[in-house]
Amino acid sequence: MTTDVGTPEGVDAAAAQAASAQRRAWVATACLVAAAAGVFAPILYYMVIHWKVVPDYSHGFLVAPLAAYFAWERRARLRRTPVEPSWWGCIPLALGTLALAIGRLGVELTAMRTGFVLTLIGLVLLLLGRQVFRVLAFPLLFLFLMVPLPQSLVNVVAFPLQLIAADLAVDSLHAIGIPALREGNIIHLARTQLFVAEACSGLRSLMALGTLAVVFAYFFRRNAVERIVIVLSAIPIALLVNAFRVGLTGYLTHRFGEASAEGLIHQTEGFFTFGLAFALLLLEAWLLQLFWPRAWRARVGGGRPA
Repeated sequence: MTTDVGTPEGVDAAAAQAASAQRRAWVATACLVAAAAGVFAPILYYMVIHWKVVPDYSHGFLVAPLAAYFAWERRARLRRTPVEPSWWGCIPLALGTLALAIGRLGVELTAMRTGFVLTLIGLVLLLLGRQVFRVLAFPLLFLFLMVPLPQSLVNVVAFPLQLIAADLAVDSLHAIGIPALREGNIIHLARTQLFVAEACSGLRSLMALGTLAVVFAYFFRRNAVERIVIVLSAIPIALLVNAFRVGLTGYLTHRFGEASAEGLIHQTEGFFTFGLAFALLLLEAWLLQLFWPRAWRARVGGGRPA
């Protein structure tokens, strides 16, 4: 017995078949994502330990829940988006498998952790298609922020950041009449010296403020260019505020001794300066909204997807 697809019964049958195929594709994707999580479970476990042990990456605890929320927020669009599996998914899937293999052979944790995100992207593309991937692109790409940087890269980046912070701090100390001399990452004061350690490079605040800027821009800005400006501005804001923190430590050390550069006082400075960095980010966002040309806002503004 056949049903004429031109009749209402035929249309309903075709729609039911399409809906059933979409459900099967989603179920298959969920099962394979769970299987991938099982394969990567030891890697993910030690990444969570990394977040806990290394304060620079403590923001990683927020990334996965936020990505899940961003995906859930798109549920209405996902219901309307047709599932059209794409072979393009084989590319990120192959890259994820390659990253896992290279990471295993070379004991390269970043490669293996990145491989998990690439595998998720590949599964979505392969089983659900490019249109679904476009809807889920932001939550999936946001997951890269939970992957700690390789220590080899941190070693390369941290020292120049330490020198920048020390240079700006010395300039600020000179501006208020405090004698100071920078020698490498050591600031010589009148009665003591201040060591600008790797923890004072500003990398921690840069990573945290960058993640916060992405979340803020996503929720509170509809204009794509404004979002990019806000996210990129987190870099100079983090560097300047970190230099201010080093300069403040130098001032307190000069006035009150080395005890003011240690312990609770030093930690309190960190909380205060990160709050200051976020306040500057909010101020910048407000100024952009105030002075951004309305013509640009109408032309390039894109609303947050429903």
